[in-house]
Amino acid sequence: MLEIAEKDIKARLTFDNPWWDTGAQGKIAHETTPRRKYFPSFFQIVVDTSVKRAIVLMGPRRVGKTVMVYHSVRKLLNEGVAANQILYVSLETPLYTGLSLEKILGYFQEMFSHNRETKLFLFFDEIQYLRDWEIHLKSLVDSYPEYRFIATGSAAAALRRKSTESGAGRFSDYILPPLTFAEYLAFIGKEDTLIEVTDTGDSGPVYVAKSIKDLNEEFINYLNYGGYPEAIFSETIQRNPGQYIKSDIIDKVLLRDLPSLYGINDIQELNRLFTTLAYNTGAEINLEGLSQSSGVAKNTIRRYLEYLEAAFLIRRVERIDQNAKRFKRATHFKVYLANPSMRAALFGQLDATSEAMGALTETAIYSQWQHSKTTNLYYARWNTGEVDIVYLDSTNQKPIWAIEVKWSDRPHKSPVDLNNCVEFAMRNPQIKKILITSLTVSDKDFVYRDIHFEFRPASLYAYSLGANILRQTARSSQSGHA
Repeated sequence: MLEIAEKDIKARLTFDNPWWDTGAQGKIAHETTPRRKYFPSFFQIVVDTSVKRAIVLMGPRRVGKTVMVYHSVRKLLNEGVAANQILYVSLETPLYTGLSLEKILGYFQEMFSHNRETKLFLFFDEIQYLRDWEIHLKSLVDSYPEYRFIATGSAAAALRRKSTESGAGRFSDYILPPLTFAEYLAFIGKEDTLIEVTDTGDSGPVYVAKSIKDLNEEFINYLNYGGYPEAIFSETIQRNPGQYIKSDIIDKVLLRDLPSLYGINDIQELNRLFTTLAYNTGAEINLEGLSQSSGVAKNTIRRYLEYLEAAFLIRRVERIDQNAKRFKRATHFKVYLANPSMRAALFGQLDATSEAMGALTETAIYSQWQHSKTTNLYYARWNTGEVDIVYLDSTNQKPIWAIEVKWSDRPHKSPVDLNNCVEFAMRNPQIKKILITSLTVSDKDFVYRDIHFEFRPASLYAYSLGANILRQTARSSQSGHA
């Protein structure tokens, strides 16, 4: 069996890094593609060489990780970094199969006479295709402290597990979630036409919908296909998101990534469970009922849930009671799709009157939280009522705020629908106001049974939430705490 010749590997490296020949003036892949709003905070970490760690850029398939790497290369070149000090390698390329990172780096050093002190930027794309990648990457970080290593990967279950186990103190994880609603509007060029910023005082910006009807229309488009950048620019995908999202994203994770990472033999069992979860996104489920409806054993379900969550396909939310107390045995929980567009791809597109709009609205709002470091989100449920989202203070485990998600204006006209919220607020008086999302109604000063409520359209709240989290992410990266 012939080994791949060194000259062929170097030729491929040259092909994958065209800027070595063209310099900063040449064209780079995806340079005209709109940048994710997360790009500034990510790039800030890339150039912060004071932290001697590798960056591991993680996230679900097709959310723009590779594109963000190319945008980083473009910006490095624009800022004067020499072209031959930037290496991009896609480890999915068959030619690199079996090659260690050390070997690839050695070829690069040889080609340009780089030494250990040279300031290099090295991008390893789809790093999960390299066996024991975390050991190799940790070794490089230790051996070449002056080099900046950036790795990306879609098989997030393995990446998250292995970066935690083996990369303590050597890796900094950066999560790139699906598009937020704010990013979706920016990508289609409608952010400024649909949203007005009315105040940027100490409390931060206040967002107002210029036309709630038009904003709601785009929110429904966002639910149907808007979590994926590629879908926004392709009418073919928009007409049939099921073909693109199911075959290129969901199936590759369920049928290839997770089985290969965890040795799952019964792929159809995993697929059946995920389909059940996707159909019931936003609904409370329990292991017993889930086992019966999906035909999968409870212990197997527990493992699958961990894998699906680590792969950024779902998010689990734990339950608390009416006194905001957590349960010792968590047998009931909610499961949300990490990207609401997945449900439309599996079961058909939605319109404003679809029965699933309430659950998908709730799913979309949870989806906006994915880049936030906020983890203290729960839902409250007891014999006579439920509140959709409750935030518990991390120090005293007391609820600070709560949200009831609706895709309807009815509670504003018929506040008896708010009795659950009233009961919860009376038991937890530290909550000063409960937010109710609506279809179109805005009302900051609504009082019912001595409890203060604020009504805000769900589409506007989803926008505001995503925009504010992005703003906080940018601020923390500038202060060096991203």
